[in-house]
Amino acid sequence: MAATSPSSRRGFLGATFGAAGAAGLGWSRQGAAHDARNESGLPQAKITRVETFLLRTQLKRAFGVSVSVPLDKTRSTLLVKIETDTGLVGWGETASVSGTKGAIDDNLAPKLIGQNPLEHRKLTRMLWGANFGQPLAVGGLDIALNDLRGKMLELPVAELFGGRLRDRVPAYASAMNYVEGEEPETLFPREAEQLVNAGFRALKMRLGRYSVAREAAVARSVRKAVGPDVRLMVDGNAAYTLGSALRMGEVLHELEFDFFEEPLPQSPKYAGYEELRAKLPLPLAGGEGLDTRASARELIDRGTFHIIQPDVSLCSGIGEVLFIAEMASLAGVTCLPHCWGGAILIAATTHLVSLLPDPHWGLPTDTPMVEYDQSENPWRTEIVESPIVVEADGAIAVPTAPGLGIQIREEVVRRYAV
Repeated sequence: MAATSPSSRRGFLGATFGAAGAAGLGWSRQGAAHDARNESGLPQAKITRVETFLLRTQLKRAFGVSVSVPLDKTRSTLLVKIETDTGLVGWGETASVSGTKGAIDDNLAPKLIGQNPLEHRKLTRMLWGANFGQPLAVGGLDIALNDLRGKMLELPVAELFGGRLRDRVPAYASAMNYVEGEEPETLFPREAEQLVNAGFRALKMRLGRYSVAREAAVARSVRKAVGPDVRLMVDGNAAYTLGSALRMGEVLHELEFDFFEEPLPQSPKYAGYEELRAKLPLPLAGGEGLDTRASARELIDRGTFHIIQPDVSLCSGIGEVLFIAEMASLAGVTCLPHCWGGAILIAATTHLVSLLPDPHWGLPTDTPMVEYDQSENPWRTEIVESPIVVEADGAIAVPTAPGLGIQIREEVVRRYAV
């Protein structure tokens, strides 16, 4: 067989897979970047602008978790937009705390200008250079860069990381917060029943604001409202001591809850979690505060959790969380990513969860789930043309359009920006 030059191979692959992708999945070519290629054969493009949007809204009803004193009256998030000279843009989302916006605007954004967004490993290393340990800034930028390179390559984000393992992912409702003017004894079972009627087959509630005795009764009322077949979880939001967490854990185990999330404080370095894990009668979950694979490895080696919960927006991005998930599996620890944000973060987490394997080789009874926040959040629905929704069977269809697979309504983003 005659030898084929590298450039000929690139042309053949581009023609073959480009046509197949367009015909099979309905993707469309989206710009001149596909015609100009650099020495590595990558579509040529340059980042021309990085813009951040701090969004804030006044809540209709104050709400919060166990340690929200007083209850929250506003909500905020930080969006990132990366533009290129091809006309394509990528969007990311992260939390606006600890100087995240300044780290992006003043330090990291200037480093990205003029770079090719497809050189992903190079950019990731560059962002982790002199950023003074700002994983939230890297997380928001990483989501936007993956959205952008998916659009440039005409591939969904999941396919950029080796291809999804499933086209639909189960979701659990992250709900039952403490709400101003409502008692949990009446609010939680009512809300749980409504969520089950809406299609959810798994629910997470907040506990820890009141005594174990009072909230044990709340947990029992929720289990009674939804029946034995709905999966239930609890987020303690760092409101317990070791003793009270064990007492509540006994109740949750009796009621067949799936796991107890972060009942003890996160700082310093999840102190006391090893002892709690050894004594708790149901799985212990935690790790939403992780920043990198290094901190995750320390907690995994210490035997801190049964279930680890890194967040792609807080823990340096999609690739970093995938790395953590692989490390966790080697130690027999399940990865269930944390997700508490708007449409962009939900989309990124959905792609991520589609990549995570089932924890065993048998029939999939413990498939990884997407955490789907149900509290008041206009950016879950208003900033996108078609929000990601949980369907009647309690699952989310993984987007198949290029990038994150969502279309951002920038005029709405700018309306909420402060």
